[in-house]
Amino acid sequence: MDAIHERDIPRGLAAFDTWRTAGLRARAAGVGDLASRLSIEPELPRPVWAMAVRYALYLLERKAPGQGVEVRVAPWGAIKILDGPASDPHNLTPPDVIELEPEVWMRLACGLTTWAEEKEAGHISAVGERDDLSALLPV
Repeated sequence: MDAIHERDIPRGLAAFDTWRTAGLRARAAGVGDLASRLSIEPELPRPVWAMAVRYALYLLERKAPGQGVEVRVAPWGAIKILDGPASDPHNLTPPDVIELEPEVWMRLACGLTTWAEEKEAGHISAVGERDDLSALLPV
């Protein structure tokens, strides 16, 4: 389950860099306080968002290969990472599932916020024993 097509990786990298630059600008404008950082959501075209999310998922997928944890960033991607029990053969969902909104995922992937900050704010839905990706972020 690849997050991005091989041919789209250069576009993904460019989109990721665009998002990160816009996010860093927004952080600087907000003086970096927690409330400001938790609301960073650059106004970028939808295709840039989609490619940035997919590229960041691709980086995580390469960093922590496996089938034990599913990371979902709807509507643009889902990957399986980390070793562990594979999916249930009846529903294809691994025992550990993490769901994130695109803006939350991108803030984490770019290092603008931490896992603990987003979790405390209620922005992360995680089920299972491996519900903390902080050691893998930013990508």
